[in-house]
Amino acid sequence: MAMFESLSEKLQATFKRLRGKGKLTEADVSEAMREVRMALLEADVSFKVVKQLISRIKERAIGQEVLESLTPGQQVIKIVHEEIISLMGNNESKIQISSKPPTIIMLVGLQGAGKTTHGAKLANLLKKQGKRPLLVACDIYRPAAIKQLEVLGEQIKVPVFSMGQISPVKIAAESLEHARKNGNDILIIDTAGRLHVNEELMTELTEIKQKVDPHEILLVVDAMTGQDAVNVAEAFHNQLGLNGVILSKLDGDTRGGAALSVKAVTGCPVKFAGVGEKMDALEVFHPDRVASRILGMGDVLTLIEKAQQNFDEKKAKEMEEKIRKQELTLDDYLDQIKQLRNMGPLSSVLEMIPGLGKQLKGVQIDEKEFYKSEAIISSMTKEERRKPILIKDSRKKRIAAGSGTTVVDVGRFLKQYEQTKKMMKQLSGVPGMGGSAGKIDHKKGSKGKKGKKSGQGKKPFANFPFPFK
Repeated sequence: MAMFESLSEKLQATFKRLRGKGKLTEADVSEAMREVRMALLEADVSFKVVKQLISRIKERAIGQEVLESLTPGQQVIKIVHEEIISLMGNNESKIQISSKPPTIIMLVGLQGAGKTTHGAKLANLLKKQGKRPLLVACDIYRPAAIKQLEVLGEQIKVPVFSMGQISPVKIAAESLEHARKNGNDILIIDTAGRLHVNEELMTELTEIKQKVDPHEILLVVDAMTGQDAVNVAEAFHNQLGLNGVILSKLDGDTRGGAALSVKAVTGCPVKFAGVGEKMDALEVFHPDRVASRILGMGDVLTLIEKAQQNFDEKKAKEMEEKIRKQELTLDDYLDQIKQLRNMGPLSSVLEMIPGLGKQLKGVQIDEKEFYKSEAIISSMTKEERRKPILIKDSRKKRIAAGSGTTVVDVGRFLKQYEQTKKMMKQLSGVPGMGGSAGKIDHKKGSKGKKGKKSGQGKKPFANFPFPFK
């Protein structure tokens, strides 16, 4: 299941019916709002939030300019989109960087929410932005919590300050002096959690807050717990005065209750979202982009940002030149597979492309195929990578044995590679890709037969060079 899939499906089905009507009546809008209301409640959005949201949408949707519009269904969707964005806070909420370093960020939350991991993820994100973060181990109660932070710090090449099992308040104070002496401009304090909000936990966190006066207090909370996450956020905010929320496991949240309710209930914006297990799987939370994904409009901006982070500009220019000259080798193919895999789970990447989510419905994506392809290419000789035409039956057997695959797997992979080359050849006919447009007769299809376009009658993505099933 994909992020917000359950909520997204229900809303999109409702809006599809609205778009199918040439004119809308107040009764049509009221019926649609009932369905939207039920979808939001099932997504575990706060009842109070849903009531206020539906009231605002309905008030705008039954206005004269909507009902008399040429495209009333689209106007209603536009209103819903704007109101969902407003519900989550309109704009992204950034970390407030102090003019006098270090900027102190205190992470709080219940045990098991992912504070330690997300502290490291946040440090990694800020490091990529040119900052010099220092992670501080103030969780002295959970077994191996300090060791976990040290391992993560080593993994992302960020220093970790720890003093063992002494007072967390003293550790926090000493870490501040250490940061000043060593030029660390960001201090990320990983505090202890409990299984539930209690007085003992809050007393300790309050003492740390009073001692170091953090610029940001961020609550890490599990998005998949829905309304419970919002209740936890409210409790922490009342005690500590939060500056923002990090929603962990947002990639696994098919409902969306926490993401949609936190800001409205607590007044605290969601600042970051954990979208995977890797250290780079932390994203800035953009309400407009999240609203677009919920309504099936894709998220092109995040897709572009992921591509920019993971694709080498120099290599991209070299690749463009090879596409122009139709010189794509298996080494190039392997490089593209690795870069695409670095962008995260393929299902999540494809979700961001507008309109593709619906087409992918029911299509299974086997990420293991990426690794299989890498193993097959790695088992080839340099000459075979440059000239795959050399690979006949005897070579296929050797490659299959070397890669732990079968001869059928090798044959299927080579076929996918040839299809990719053909696709690149077609791209070379697009303006800006080294050729003239119009090489394919769209009336006749790519084979030149009238009414028989290439791929017609086949399953979607049947010839796509990625691991679809």
